[in-house]
Amino acid sequence: MKSLDNICQQLKSGQFDLTRHALKRVVERNISKQEIMDTGKNAIIIEDYPNDKYTPSCLLLGFTQENRPLHIQTSRLDSPRTTIITLYEPNKNEWINYSQRR
Repeated sequence: MKSLDNICQQLKSGQFDLTRHALKRVVERNISKQEIMDTGKNAIIIEDYPNDKYTPSCLLLGFTQENRPLHIQTSRLDSPRTTIITLYEPNKNEWINYSQRR
């Protein structure tokens, strides 16, 4: 299973792919490639899904250079690139410090 360090390194260096779903979300939510890369510098795992439907995955919390919080769900399969399943800016009414569900 891919480690957090490996995921972060791949995000920082732009070595990631977006699923069709994630690509739609990037456009809808105006999230740039650079913002995704920024989150790799400080991302933490806030939820782990080892038995997810298609592949083990995890939910990351990271912040952009402008301090915009982003949640990024990624696959944890070992591969040369990280697959982003979905991503969004968390709603502060649904999260405590963007890392714990209310």
